[in-house]
Amino acid sequence: MNRSPHHLFLLFVFIFSLISCSSDDSSETTELEAEFHENVSYGTLPEQVYDIYLPAGRSAETTKTLILVHGGFWSSGDKSDLTEYMDLLRETLPEYAIVNMNYVLATSSTPAFPSQFEDMDLLINSLSSQKEDLQILPEFGLVGVSSGAHISLQYDYVYDTDDQVKIVCDIVGPTDFTDPFYTEQAGFENLVTFLVDEAAYPENTDFTIALSPAFNVSSVSSPTILFYGEEDELVPTSNAYALETALENAGITHSLTFYPGGHGDWSEESFEDLKVKLKGFIQTYFEIL
Repeated sequence: MNRSPHHLFLLFVFIFSLISCSSDDSSETTELEAEFHENVSYGTLPEQVYDIYLPAGRSAETTKTLILVHGGFWSSGDKSDLTEYMDLLRETLPEYAIVNMNYVLATSSTPAFPSQFEDMDLLINSLSSQKEDLQILPEFGLVGVSSGAHISLQYDYVYDTDDQVKIVCDIVGPTDFTDPFYTEQAGFENLVTFLVDEAAYPENTDFTIALSPAFNVSSVSSPTILFYGEEDELVPTSNAYALETALENAGITHSLTFYPGGHGDWSEESFEDLKVKLKGFIQTYFEIL
């Protein structure tokens, strides 16, 4: 049946109004609110959990993630040890997502290496696979303390084959196990046996080198900022200098700061300086555009 010009006109008006409404609806976006979730699983084991802060207004195109890694001699400690750091980063860098992770601690039946590096890999892959749900860009900055700094450095320098890690912050992390400070300690070989799953490495591996970040720096390592104590009884200043030299030789952007005191037991003034330098480093080399 033929339609009159009047009917055709009304039909066009109706279709145009539908298109306009659809266009208007698609242009309206609701800014996401900030969220905080605790003990989110990234693996099948009870220890493989993390806390996550998701900032308001986040998006999968721009929102980058900082991952905190606690210390504890690879065999103790908990993400709750870095609650203060998480609060600090949320306050000073509120536009970043922040993750505070746990990992499987070393025991006589569960060596630390390489499983703790693999836990980091599992976490990063889990977060990346959820980028749309979380609304985060799968790029990461690692902030580690003590043995957590060692895990962070080693992960970036050896295991981050997809280059998802863009910066590393090393706070009093061991970097060179060939240092006489360690090798001349009574029981050092027993410690290596306790920490390392030797079957997971090639035969005749020199673990003092293979597990030392200072020996694994390359031209593709991420920019690294280092903080150490001048009188540290657990990690000598020679370890800081060893990593600094390796980064310098590889042409990697880096910064090294020493503070009066020992293994992170520094003055309030020193922590204020660390806060300023860490924020500046993140905003310069891990900028959100």
